Amino acid sequence: MPKRIFSTVLLWLIIFATMYFFQERGGIMLTVLVGTLTLRELYQMVRRMGCTPFDRLGLLIGAAIMLSPIARVPLVTPETILAVAAVVFAIRIVGERNPENRVESLAWTLFGLIYVPFMLQFLVRILLINGPHAHTGLALALWLIAVSKFCDVGALLSGMAFGKHKMAPVISPKKTWEGAIGGLLTSAALGAGIVYFCHSYNYFPATFTPLLAAVVAAPIAGFGIVSDLVESVIKRRANTKDSGATIPGIGGMFDLSDSLILTSPVGFLVFSLL
Repeated sequence: MPKRIFSTVLLWLIIFATMYFFQERGGIMLTVLVGTLTLRELYQMVRRMGCTPFDRLGLLIGAAIMLSPIARVPLVTPETILAVAAVVFAIRIVGERNPENRVESLAWTLFGLIYVPFMLQFLVRILLINGPHAHTGLALALWLIAVSKFCDVGALLSGMAFGKHKMAPVISPKKTWEGAIGGLLTSAALGAGIVYFCHSYNYFPATFTPLLAAVVAAPIAGFGIVSDLVESVIKRRANTKDSGATIPGIGGMFDLSDSLILTSPVGFLVFSLL
């Protein structure tokens, strides 16, 4: 637990420092870095399953997908890059890889691109949102990250204090319904608190009131819990406890970014409606 707390505090200091000094560009740099390392760990777990994804080219394409919203060019979009990747890997799979796992290698390569960089590029798109303040997109991105990640903290503490009923004993034995409820309530309270205390700075749209922030924070955090369970499914299939050992007390980069994978597109949809 001390290592986890230290790593959590250090990571938040890195996030705030990067975004303070480099603002939206810093947020985009962090997103691409975290997304690339997450995809790398996913491909490493796939290799433990006995498949051989096209990981090197996949990492380059993944970075391009996450950077594509910056281009603002009609032909340079995440969808077109994914389409090109599918064509390239389909051609390569014909002459490469073992016949026994060609289909699985192709499927896992494309799944990795869709599940990690394609989903996280929505966080880049959030950073690029224009609003009443010059850094509205940055504020919304920080709000989303806080709501997503502090759900884990609330779930952990609530589960330790009140947890009795297992949520998914086969997938993640330590998760409980009581912990999940505590996590959702933590995210709702934190989401409302951030908007309330930042109201005078006009970082957030006027329609994004503390009450609305609390209402939307809970389901967004719920998608973060689902995302965490999906990672647990993949780790069990790869017969591994942690996706890596990059962060003491937490695990790998995938263990850090897992909740943002599903909350980023949901958050972008919510913010677009605002």
